Amino acid sequence: MAESPIVTTASGPVRGVWRDHGTPAASAAFLGIPFAKPPTGDLRFAAPVPPDPWTDPLDATQYGATPLRITGVDNLIPEPAIPGTSTLNVNVFTPDLDGALPVLVWIHGGGYTEGSPASPWYDGARFNRDGVVTVSISYRIGFDGFGHIEGAPANRGVRDWITALEWVQQNIASFGGDPSRVTIGGQSAGGGAVLTLLGMPQAQHLFHQALSFSGAVADVPLETARRRAERLAELGGVTPDITGYRSLTERRIRQLQPQAATPRKGIGMVLDLLTDGLPWGPTVDGELIERPTIDALATGVGADKPLLLGATDDEFTMVAEREGRWLRWIPAGILLLPFLRGRAIRRAYLASNDAQRQRGGVAMVGRFISDHVFRVLVPRVAEARTKADAATWTYRFSWVSPTKGWACHCLDVPFWFDGLDREKVASLAGENPPQKLAGEMHGAAVRFIMDGDPGWPAWSTAPGISRIFGGTGPALTEDAYDSVLALA
Repeated sequence: MAESPIVTTASGPVRGVWRDHGTPAASAAFLGIPFAKPPTGDLRFAAPVPPDPWTDPLDATQYGATPLRITGVDNLIPEPAIPGTSTLNVNVFTPDLDGALPVLVWIHGGGYTEGSPASPWYDGARFNRDGVVTVSISYRIGFDGFGHIEGAPANRGVRDWITALEWVQQNIASFGGDPSRVTIGGQSAGGGAVLTLLGMPQAQHLFHQALSFSGAVADVPLETARRRAERLAELGGVTPDITGYRSLTERRIRQLQPQAATPRKGIGMVLDLLTDGLPWGPTVDGELIERPTIDALATGVGADKPLLLGATDDEFTMVAEREGRWLRWIPAGILLLPFLRGRAIRRAYLASNDAQRQRGGVAMVGRFISDHVFRVLVPRVAEARTKADAATWTYRFSWVSPTKGWACHCLDVPFWFDGLDREKVASLAGENPPQKLAGEMHGAAVRFIMDGDPGWPAWSTAPGISRIFGGTGPALTEDAYDSVLALA
């Protein structure tokens, strides 16, 4: 049996575990390494503070505590909730402790209110097999991470990302990684986190490339964040300051934060999402985040860093499907009227989505939600970066799930990680998802991490061009996102 690997970090030694030792797939896992003190007591709602040093090897063979407290049985991605107070930690997967390999730092999704770095879908074993050290990080979610609090630093979740990336810069060489070749990646809110960091001058020294899959950018206006926080305080019967919020238990805040953002449920909650944006997430506070992400990218922030981004065809159509009984009877033009009041824009959007429109109200409304929240961001970001002559590649994921009926949200993640055999993938991708497609997508991600080029022409050199994964037509097309341009 292989001896347990021990690595010395800036805070102290950590003991991991070998997997598949002695085979080409061998990798070492170091789990739950704290990059900051537990955010409890006087540190609750504070900026992350470096952990106290230790001398004896820290057991890093099990995942650490997660900010997520309730495991969601209906979540598309398995997201374990692990109890404990030391919730700010990293997981490192490496094939070679003595190497100088490129690094992928993964930021999980979950709408900035859920998600877990301990998901088996984010295990870095397959990236390790292909010569990439992989790190997954935790961060405070929901109100704890992003709520506006008088007397507390704003964007605490963003500060957690930055502190975790600083940990990577300081320590990853000891795990066989090259701190000068760090790619940040994420999906959904994690993809939005990547774009937020890409647009932050303060974060530029911490990474060198970026992968954004189905990115959802929050860019919550400061006044909106303040209003939602005040409503949460009112619901909780406390003063809207750090003392008041600290008097509420973590569980009570979790109970109140959905209602504080929007009191409506079901389709009403979706309407509020489309009108007001994501309820919790990075706030444009004028200090840490100076301006909205697209505006920052258009000024050239992050232009020296290659970016690969894209989305699935029907990210949130399943949300519309839940209301399908009444959506199917209402003409698409009327369904979209509350969101596209301008007749010219509405007609242009419907015309460019005629094939989807013919599939009925569920397909049309689902596509609009997907476009509004996720897909329109792809050409917006690509065009903003084109102004700064930044290398940008785009893709579309079009493979339709045999169990869900759509190329839906999260479906692409196990393909990127080459993890079609992982827990719960079959419920989303069926019993026999195409391994060839996983090889193509994972291979493109590895090429990008290794060389800064996924293997097809960049948008910056051929505007509009995208790689189509899992489609029935050409693999490359210049009109992949034409259907969303009316919204751009």
